[in-house]
Amino acid sequence: MTVTPAGTELRYTVTWLEMTERPAYPYPAAPAGKPAALLKAENPPPWFFLCLYDAVGRDYAWEDMHEHDEASLAAWLSDGQTYLYTLMRDGWPHGFFLLDARREGVCDLSYFGLVPQAVGTGLGLFLLESAVHTGWDLPGTRKMTVNTCTLDHPRALGLYQRAGFEPVGRSEHTRVLTRPLDSSRVPD
Repeated sequence: MTVTPAGTELRYTVTWLEMTERPAYPYPAAPAGKPAALLKAENPPPWFFLCLYDAVGRDYAWEDMHEHDEASLAAWLSDGQTYLYTLMRDGWPHGFFLLDARREGVCDLSYFGLVPQAVGTGLGLFLLESAVHTGWDLPGTRKMTVNTCTLDHPRALGLYQRAGFEPVGRSEHTRVLTRPLDSSRVPD
C-alpha cells in the first residue's frame, strides 16, 4: 500500500444531486443473510458520530467534521431536524446515514456510507433506499439532496442515481490532507 502523506493537496470534483419527488420503489426489504437493525440515535454524542464518520470515511479523505469543536457538533447532532441512523449487524455498525432537514422543504442526505468490511455485501442499496424513504417521511420534505465527490467510493455516484437522485451541478475543489491517505484512493 502506498500512502499519500498529510499535507498533500488533492484536486477533486463534487457532484450535487437532488430528488424532487418520492421514488416509486417500495421501502426496501430487510437485507438477506444475518439479521440487521437500523437504529435511530437520540441526541448522539459527538464521539459516536465521529467514530462512524471515521470508520466509513477514512479511506475517502473525510476530514472536515474534525474541524468543528465538540460544542458545535453536539448542537448540530441534537438539533430536532437532524437524524442519525446506524445499520447494525453482528453486534457492530456496518454503516450509517445522517439526514439534515433544517432547510425548509429540503432534506439533505448529509452523510451516508458503509464501513470497509460491509462494502460489497449488498447492504448499500438497502441502506440508501432506507435513507431516502426516511427523508421523504419527514414532514414538509419537498426535495432531497446529496452530494458526492471523486474522493468517495467509485460506485457512489451511480448508487445515488440508481436510487433516484439526479445530478444538478458539479464543482471543482482542492483540499490539503490533514491525515495520510491510502494512495489507491487518490484520483489521477
